[in-house]
Amino acid sequence: MLKNTLTWTVKNEFHGRKISLNSQDSKIQLFMKTAIIARQLLIALVAGLCFLVLVTQTQAAPKKVLVVTVTKGFRHSSIPTAEKILAELAQKSGDFTVDYVRTDAEMAEKMTLAALKNYDGVIFANTTGVLPLPDKQAFLDWIKSGKAFIGMHSASDTFHGPDGTVDPYIEMIGSEFKQHNAQAEVDCINQDPKHPADKSLPPSWHLKDEIYLMKNFERSKVHGLLTLDKHPNEKTPGDYPIAWCKEYGKGRVFYTSLGHREDVWDPNTAPNFKRENSKEVSELYQKHILGGIRWALGLEKGSARP
Repeated sequence: MLKNTLTWTVKNEFHGRKISLNSQDSKIQLFMKTAIIARQLLIALVAGLCFLVLVTQTQAAPKKVLVVTVTKGFRHSSIPTAEKILAELAQKSGDFTVDYVRTDAEMAEKMTLAALKNYDGVIFANTTGVLPLPDKQAFLDWIKSGKAFIGMHSASDTFHGPDGTVDPYIEMIGSEFKQHNAQAEVDCINQDPKHPADKSLPPSWHLKDEIYLMKNFERSKVHGLLTLDKHPNEKTPGDYPIAWCKEYGKGRVFYTSLGHREDVWDPNTAPNFKRENSKEVSELYQKHILGGIRWALGLEKGSARP
């Protein structure tokens, strides 16, 4: 009986130790699983915070754009409207902010090479003539370095070369204003419906504006966005470019010759202005130029291939 008691006691102690060891193993395994899960959660949390910081920084840093409306030739009455609409597009989109150059003094201050380093792009909104840039070649080199140039309407009536020569500015923008006739109703052909400047436009866009006839234009050097297949007034067949984009060094250039009339820019013109374009035309024009601005600033993809 004593032997049986001792045998039972030994077996019982051994079984108890086995139970104890199994319990410890389970706790270790549980601890390790918990540690792995905690590590995975920490990694996910850190990744989420990094993404949030990146998104916040992106949203908090809109591109800086300089809007130039200085003129040394004809001054369009639509310039104040253009300034207002560009400010509204900047504010509503959140993609960029605008600063202005309206006078020679502001040009001398804000368009030196040192000052231009504060901006990501420039918009020439209905500029004309030979502008008093502090250093035109430095300005063009600044665009080439990877900046954006956006031009509306008479931006192509700026910096004409002497004695029929082609000014380097004209080479940058892609063409030069030659002449215009009476304002006309036209059907602009959408050449690239996938491009940000064209994606909101119909295949054929009907509007009324002062239509520029160009010179020193080569299709092999630009990516067409809008064109006419007939003369705006005489209606004879031909190639009459309206809008295009191109690369300039590492920079991007977007130009549209539309934008003479206030009711092209603004769906809500002054009561005393006689509208000849629908509000839809103005809304589409704003989408056209906003898409071009976004593309030139590198915020949206689109082809620049000729």
